[in-house]
Amino acid sequence: MNIIADYHMHSEHSGDSTAPMKNMIESSIDKGLQEICFTEHMDLDYPIGPDNPEGFFEIDADSYRQDFLRLQEIYRSRITIRYGIELGLQPQITKQNENFLSKYPFEFVIGSNHLCHHKDPYYPSYYEGRSIDDAVREFYECTLENIKIFHNFDVLGHLDYIVRYIPCQSDYNFTKFSDIIDEILKILISENKGLDVNTKSFQSGMNDPNPCGEILARYKELGGRIITFGSDAHKPEHVAYAFDRARKTALKAGFTSYCTFKDRKPVFHDL
Repeated sequence: MNIIADYHMHSEHSGDSTAPMKNMIESSIDKGLQEICFTEHMDLDYPIGPDNPEGFFEIDADSYRQDFLRLQEIYRSRITIRYGIELGLQPQITKQNENFLSKYPFEFVIGSNHLCHHKDPYYPSYYEGRSIDDAVREFYECTLENIKIFHNFDVLGHLDYIVRYIPCQSDYNFTKFSDIIDEILKILISENKGLDVNTKSFQSGMNDPNPCGEILARYKELGGRIITFGSDAHKPEHVAYAFDRARKTALKAGFTSYCTFKDRKPVFHDL
C-alpha cells in the first residue's frame, strides 16, 4: 500500500518558505495523496540573526486561517486538507504557546524542538567549543525538558532533528543517548502522543528518516502506536518525498499502521 497522507508541510505562511498553498495542494494531488495537513511554523522567541529578522518564524495566523478555509473549499472534492501547526517548544514560552493554541481550531499540532538555550543545531555555532556527544546530549535534554512541561501537542516533530546538521555524521551513534531517548519515548507513550516520521533527511542523502529506524523500533517496543508521515516540504516538488523509503523503515520497525488526524484525534490506516 502507499501512504495517502503528508502530515508535515509548509507554505508561504511559514517564514522559510515562499511556496503558495495552492501549489503545495496541486503537487499533493498530482502525487496521488488523498489527505494533507499544513503545519506552518510558529516559533516564538526564535533568535534574531542575519537570515532571521525578528518574528521570522511567527505566523500571521489570521491570514493563514483565511487562506486555508478558502482553499479547503475549492479543493474539497479532490483532497482532504487539514489545519495544523508546527509549534516550536521552549520552556520560557509555554504560556504563550498555550494561549496561541487556544485561539485557533487546529486539527493537528506538531511539537518540535528546534532550539537549545536559544541556539539552533542548524547552525555550526551550536557545536563550537565542545564535543559532538555533548552537543547532541544537550539537544535531547532540551527535548525532554520541553515535553515535561508542555503537553498540548499530538506528535513530536523529527525527534533526532539534530542529526541532519551534525558537522561529522560518523561521530553520531544514537545508542550513546538511549537512556534519555527512552525517557522521551516513555513520556510520549504515557500521554498517547506520536512521532513525526520526517523524510526531509533523505533530501540531503541520509539513509534514515527523522527519527531513525532504531528509534522508531524502540518506540514500538515500548508500546508506541502513533506515527505520522511528513515530508517537511517547503517546496511543491518535495511533497511526499521518499515516502516509499520511510514506509519500509516503519514496517521494519514493526509498525502495521500509521495515522492521520481529525480534531486532534488519531485515525489509523493500514501501512
